[in-house]
Amino acid sequence: MNRVHALNYPETGATRLGPLPDGYHHLHHTARIGRGHAVFEAAGAAVTSWRMHRGSGARVRTTAARAEPGARLEVSLGVGRLRFTAPCEVIWTAYEKDRTGFAYGTLAGHPERGEESFIVDIRDDGSVWFTVMAFSRPASWYTRLAGPLVPVVQKWYAKRLGRTVRRLAAADTGGDGVVQRR
Repeated sequence: MNRVHALNYPETGATRLGPLPDGYHHLHHTARIGRGHAVFEAAGAAVTSWRMHRGSGARVRTTAARAEPGARLEVSLGVGRLRFTAPCEVIWTAYEKDRTGFAYGTLAGHPERGEESFIVDIRDDGSVWFTVMAFSRPASWYTRLAGPLVPVVQKWYAKRLGRTVRRLAAADTGGDGVVQRR
């Protein structure tokens, strides 16, 4: 993977600390994944090991087995000549008692500029939630041309990721909240 690319936006870390910066499209999607610590652990592992992206149909090339600050990755979607590649760098991670996830920032060559975070958290009532938060704006001619369609596609993909995390966590826990050995 090419390590020469630099982040293509200045507001690094805004998905962790907030507020999201002005001048960008904002995305915030939250989905209930399940209940219990086993589901939380399985969902967090799916998110931070890239299984969430791969399970949603994306190709992922990365410099790390799991999310860690500085890790580089290329996420690509589509088929044949209609495959779009998005180079990113992990900006921050959270491996906490009740919160697991990461954010990546866009690198030069990404069709958008901005940052996106993927967080799994377990709440006091034991419910497990997945949240995607992002800010972005076009960085290529084709995302500028697509205009208002880009946020629609981003929201669709965030919902797809939520369904994928739910499915992977259920498969990893046998659907009953108990982590299955593989």
